[in-house]
Amino acid sequence: MTVVERSFAGEGLAPAFAAARARLSLVLALFGLAAVGWVWTAHEMRGMDNGPWSSLGGFGWFLGVWCVMMGAMMLPSVAPTVALYGRMSHSSALAPYLFAAGYLLTWSVTGVAAYGVGAATTHVFGTTLAWHHAGRAIAGTTLLLAAAYEMTPLKDVCLGKCRSPLGALLGSWRNGVTGAVRMGAKNGAWCVGCCWALMASLFALGVMSVAWMAVVAALIAIEKTLPWRRAGAAVVVAALLAFGVVVLTAPDALPGLAVPNGGGMSTGMG
Repeated sequence: MTVVERSFAGEGLAPAFAAARARLSLVLALFGLAAVGWVWTAHEMRGMDNGPWSSLGGFGWFLGVWCVMMGAMMLPSVAPTVALYGRMSHSSALAPYLFAAGYLLTWSVTGVAAYGVGAATTHVFGTTLAWHHAGRAIAGTTLLLAAAYEMTPLKDVCLGKCRSPLGALLGSWRNGVTGAVRMGAKNGAWCVGCCWALMASLFALGVMSVAWMAVVAALIAIEKTLPWRRAGAAVVVAALLAFGVVVLTAPDALPGLAVPNGGGMSTGMG
């Protein structure tokens, strides 16, 4: 290879290296934001773990904590998708971050819906849902139903979109700032379809528990990122089944579970 040819080869590699560095910086930034979210959430929720169906607090406080929680739990597993979008998009360096913002927006709407369900349920059933009444049975059943959902065709479709996002991105491509947010929101909708049962499990185990947040986040990462899809799904199903059976039969034996002394599913509306 002549000097001129080596020069052209070097010039051709430079943009590739620059793009790789940009994608690495993006992924590191997302992981950094997730780390900040974990630290902030651990500080805010210190001493608030009252076990299954813990009080959700006031709406504004819950929504703020929920958004940070979703960033902490979901950004690491969605980082490859955001990086792929960044590689495909040439509109702006901010486009991948707008995509991530749209993704979190969908999860924020999901949090509003979850709070509404909790408030409505508490209003209708009141203390009937206390742990020593129906609360324990509901928590255990929620975990078993989450395990069952893991084996449904809908779960399989949504998980496929999350694990192999290229087709979904190409099929819903939108340009510009609003396009990035809309595409992120749509990807978030697939993720909600994939992970809503796992989030319900978090409520059943203790939504204000950082330890259970970490467990659920690990289960999400296992099924969305491990190369062995069936093995990852089997791990998640086995874990949910085990948690559900222990909650129903011997909750005191489940490490990390704060068994409530009394009270029920509460949104802390007062």
